[in-house]
Amino acid sequence: MPVVVDSSGWIEYFTGGANSHFFEKAIENTEELIVPTIILTEVYRWVLRECSEPEALAVAAVMKQGKIISLDEHLSILAAELSHKHGLPLADGIIYTTAKYCVAELLTQDADMEGLSGVTYVRHPHRR
Repeated sequence: MPVVVDSSGWIEYFTGGANSHFFEKAIENTEELIVPTIILTEVYRWVLRECSEPEALAVAAVMKQGKIISLDEHLSILAAELSHKHGLPLADGIIYTTAKYCVAELLTQDADMEGLSGVTYVRHPHRR
């Protein structure tokens, strides 16, 4: 089954965080990995801010091994509808919608998406 790993999961994986093992199998199974462009943007921006441009480029290269899904006009409308319905912030709505559209499981540490259909949530031990 295809899988989307939320931005926080990618960051957890790349930093070797407490939940990195939860995301590892999905990230390394590039045949089933779906990467919405908004996640590529968020993770690249985070690595650029926290590390360096060469490291951000290396991270992007790893992420691009999955299937990149661009935000088009169809997904934009669906994301607005699902974001509104579930009270999700913009980026989370785009990520959730992309996973639903691709019939993929969404793995996340983001409590905003806990309990949504098709979402597997793991609580981060250092967050409430």
